[in-house]
Amino acid sequence: MVESHNLDIIKYSLVKRADQKPFFQEESPEFEKRIGIWFYFTRTEGVGGAIKTKPTDFFVREITNREEGEEGKYLIAELTKENWDTHNLIREISRRLRVSRNRIGFAGTKDKFAVTTQKISIWGTDIEEKELERVKIRDVSLKTIGRSNKAVSLGDLYGNEFEIVIRGIEGSKEEIKGTIEKITTEIENAGGIPNFFGVQRFGIRRPITHVVGNYLIKGEIKEAVMSYISDVFPGEIEEAKQARRLCKEGELKELKEGLKRMPSFLRYEKAILNELVKGGKESINEANFLSAFSVLPKNLQKLFVHAYQAYLFNLVLSRRMKQSLPFNEALIGDIVCFRNKFGFADINMDRVEKVKGDKKEGINRLIKRGRAFVTAPVSGYETEFAESMEGEIEREVLEEEGVDLNDFHIEEIPEISSRGTRRPVLVPVKVKLSNEEVIDDDINPHRNKAKLKFFLPKGSYATVVLREYMKMKASGLEASSYHIATSRVHRSPSIPPPSG
Repeated sequence: MVESHNLDIIKYSLVKRADQKPFFQEESPEFEKRIGIWFYFTRTEGVGGAIKTKPTDFFVREITNREEGEEGKYLIAELTKENWDTHNLIREISRRLRVSRNRIGFAGTKDKFAVTTQKISIWGTDIEEKELERVKIRDVSLKTIGRSNKAVSLGDLYGNEFEIVIRGIEGSKEEIKGTIEKITTEIENAGGIPNFFGVQRFGIRRPITHVVGNYLIKGEIKEAVMSYISDVFPGEIEEAKQARRLCKEGELKELKEGLKRMPSFLRYEKAILNELVKGGKESINEANFLSAFSVLPKNLQKLFVHAYQAYLFNLVLSRRMKQSLPFNEALIGDIVCFRNKFGFADINMDRVEKVKGDKKEGINRLIKRGRAFVTAPVSGYETEFAESMEGEIEREVLEEEGVDLNDFHIEEIPEISSRGTRRPVLVPVKVKLSNEEVIDDDINPHRNKAKLKFFLPKGSYATVVLREYMKMKASGLEASSYHIATSRVHRSPSIPPPSG
């Protein structure tokens, strides 16, 4: 007798002829495959074009669950910035106010090459509106909106509203509008798009965070440090490339010379190198590399591990697509999470549920109503795999990467260990053309531009939405749209590129 979960797989996989291509046929450009994204989700041909031609083309407004009052130990302000890194700007604001950086709280890090609006909190009754008004920073606006006894933090964040201009689109306005509408319909019919981690998670100009994270969870601290300071990427300035090449051998003499030549803006690389070469040592050992890694901020150290978890998650989603498994319908063996009181996926591990045969129909009714979500693992040492083919995919990804779940308990640096979590495989999104729809591009003659508007819950990426509408096939997307340059494929030899 055929088990019910096998019938699910037969329904979605075995009924296909062996020589058929997967339903998701169009492959991603090479730089996306390097971060685990193998396919596009929609079939309609994209409009091409480029994003982020200028910061004002990419607008982000943070949405929180906060309501401010008139009293409290924290001053709450609305921060609008253009072409500023969030952490660098918070440092600059603290310097201008002459307060500790730790007194300023915020809910999320926003894109640099963009115009972004978010709330920040500043601790202290000594900080009032008049002090904030005296802070004059180019391309930055600070507006006092109230006070609170609660600092602004990540838990306040619901998500972000985006208004993004795609420029340099070829074709008639009617054709472009028609293409956008077709893709939007495909996304609506599917219930959303795959909830991939976007390129920002891995490093935009230098996508290396997941490579470093892979070394860390395997206890290869020297290799992690050397990869971070010495791997060369095409999009970097020549001065940085030369300094990294000098560091490549890992010998003391070359590292000292690399430190001299490393550009000053690469402050983390310089901090690592300073730690490696300090003192009168004649050679460098494993303990020195561990000490050098420890000079990095704790949040950056954790980011490397999180990036590798994101890479593994992307691979799981890509393999689900290759096997034509559904994203908006649970199969027996899937693990689902449920909607919280705010209407978003609750990934608290106490509330997830493995789908059994007698509950499958009811759970799928909840999924169709947006009250439940199929999930995949953000792998860690406490991860529980799904069952059936879904679980096989999750296990195979780790096996082919040569990773065991226990590896995420990092003995050398226990504070960056990760127990893991779950993440919805699909993110609902409703994309609208702005009122101006498709118009002439004022920067690129004889071409058009379109502005797309949408909301995403926290943790989801606008570039993952945009890729479905643009579908760039060549390196132009890397250079002109996402500002990405990559030189290294991070994939174990045992994991072949998707056959499509």
